[in-house]
Amino acid sequence: MQSTPIPRYLGLDVGSKRIGVAVSDELGLTAQPVLTLLRKRNPKDDLRSLARLCRKYDCAGIVVGNPLHLSGELSDRAEKTQIFANELALLAKLPLYLWDERLTTREAHAILYEAGKSREEHKPLVDQVAASLILQSFLDAPR
Repeated sequence: MQSTPIPRYLGLDVGSKRIGVAVSDELGLTAQPVLTLLRKRNPKDDLRSLARLCRKYDCAGIVVGNPLHLSGELSDRAEKTQIFANELALLAKLPLYLWDERLTTREAHAILYEAGKSREEHKPLVDQVAASLILQSFLDAPR
């Protein structure tokens, strides 16, 4: 008896300088940090790199952190993120899920402190951890 494979998702924490990347495991239970992509001068280069990661991990969808204000209103960054996310979804030909990312960076810093990492060690990791938190929240949400 052959079972239907669980879809994998790419999770992103999109910033102006870095993009944290995470992917769900083959069981669809946990989000795993993958890498921190340093943004290129040309956003199309970033889009192509992320689309390649979608293919590499055979993703069924893209979950992008939506940076809202604490009030829930769209921030200036949210508009830019949504435009970027929509371009990626079109390029990768995958469904896009914008996911509330409020306070994930703060939570990511707390996790890294708990793990014994100094503030200097956070920079290359914090975006990956934030992407994992965003994706994990998506995976845990009832569908």
